[in-house]
Amino acid sequence: MTKEQKDNLFILIKSLSKSEKRQFKLYVGRLGVNEDSKFLMLFNILDKLTVYDEPTILKNDFVKKQQLSNLKAHLYKQILISLRLNPSHQNIRIQIREQLDFATILYHKGLYKQSLKILDKAKTLAIENEEKNIAYEIIELEKVIESQYITRSISSRADELTIQAKELSVQNVLASKLSNLSLQLYGLFLKTGYVKNDKENKRITKYFHARLPKYDINKLGFREKLWLYKAYLWYSFLTHDFLSCYKYASKWVDLFYENKHMIELNPVFFLRGNHYLLETLFYINYHEKFKSTLNNLETITKEKWFPIDDNVNGLIFMYVYNNKINLHFMEGTFHEGLSLVVEVLENLKKYKNKIDEHHVMVFYYKIASLYFGAGDFKKCIDYLTKIINNKSLEMREDLLCFSRILNLVAHYEAGMDYNLDIQIRSTYKFLIKMEDLYEVQKEMIKFLRGLGDIYPHELKTAFINLHEKLKQYEDHPYERRAFLYLDIISWLESKIQNKPVDQIIRTKFLEQLEREKI
Repeated sequence: MTKEQKDNLFILIKSLSKSEKRQFKLYVGRLGVNEDSKFLMLFNILDKLTVYDEPTILKNDFVKKQQLSNLKAHLYKQILISLRLNPSHQNIRIQIREQLDFATILYHKGLYKQSLKILDKAKTLAIENEEKNIAYEIIELEKVIESQYITRSISSRADELTIQAKELSVQNVLASKLSNLSLQLYGLFLKTGYVKNDKENKRITKYFHARLPKYDINKLGFREKLWLYKAYLWYSFLTHDFLSCYKYASKWVDLFYENKHMIELNPVFFLRGNHYLLETLFYINYHEKFKSTLNNLETITKEKWFPIDDNVNGLIFMYVYNNKINLHFMEGTFHEGLSLVVEVLENLKKYKNKIDEHHVMVFYYKIASLYFGAGDFKKCIDYLTKIINNKSLEMREDLLCFSRILNLVAHYEAGMDYNLDIQIRSTYKFLIKMEDLYEVQKEMIKFLRGLGDIYPHELKTAFINLHEKLKQYEDHPYERRAFLYLDIISWLESKIQNKPVDQIIRTKFLEQLEREKI
């Protein structure tokens, strides 16, 4: 993507729907003086361009180069005002904020009783919808009016406002501490991935409990519970406690289903909760629950009442398709899963400004894994190369690590072993820079480095020996995480039994279904 294409104003205009563009033109044309305004001319030019091109703008000779920056800033502001007035962007949060603005205007005009009446209604709406930060702002304005002007609206008004302010302040501080903890744990997760040993586990556990504020679960509102569950979820993810992940992800999702109006107000948190629940179910291999949760998520996001905007649409695509691919991994239906690739690539293009590059690379890894399972190793290598060659991106080390290991295995399977030594050396140099490698990773590198010294008739024995070494880590509290990125055990069994890897995984899945029926 070129630098020019990243111009914020240009990206904003390109994100507008036809109805939003029409509303903007109606908005700026509400007064005759705006019909030929420079910012509207700039809007029309940018709307027609396919890429941001400053020389083309200046060629139209309606604005000088030194004026362009200010004109762009003015246009950007006008578009945002227009979007704010658009009914499709109206929600409870904006409505409450609007009422607070109206009340402030009335206060400055000296219409104190009218201002207090609006504030009281806005405060009730804010508290009902867990918008406690705005509710606190409203009470602060009420206190200003009541302290400066004797309204005598309620005799015990001062005590009432003081108590409300104190309660909201306590709740807001608690929510802030929990949200800070959740964000800090998420940051650690992105930076270092999962803990790899007892030392890291103890460090994260100490970090978590030192920052976890005291709370009474019975006194927590929706918002405080949501942040609490998120904090516990990230702590559980970091420490490989996937059953605890399932517990708190379920609490997170159930919290929304118990307060359905909150889904409309906070669709992003609802979607993320479902995604983490699905991810956890994938990790613990709970197929039936995974499938029903995914179906429920797809169904509810297609309901007419479900709030939709560009951001939400991008998240729905990301979470639904990510887990659709995971379902094929669980069931061993890799060939069938390839039908999703075209849809995923089209949507990645469609939402390129909504999805960060890290998540694009995650999709590439999943696509590569689909092709690997389906036996198309060259296609697998194509997508892994996109990840390995991406030098401008800081991703989790474990994703980069397993991309390189899967790349080596795919090269071996594709018969592209003429430069395998170079690939192995490159991967080895990368891995030794990482701290505390998984034993699984170490064993894989050791095995692949020794492949050149193994005679063809000795290969099966070598695969069996590696299988025995890795099998002991399958249920290890830290090492088992490696098998979620790359099912090396099934690959080795496919080499030992001389069967396609997808057949091995599919057989295991069907056997699991039979056991669950008993």
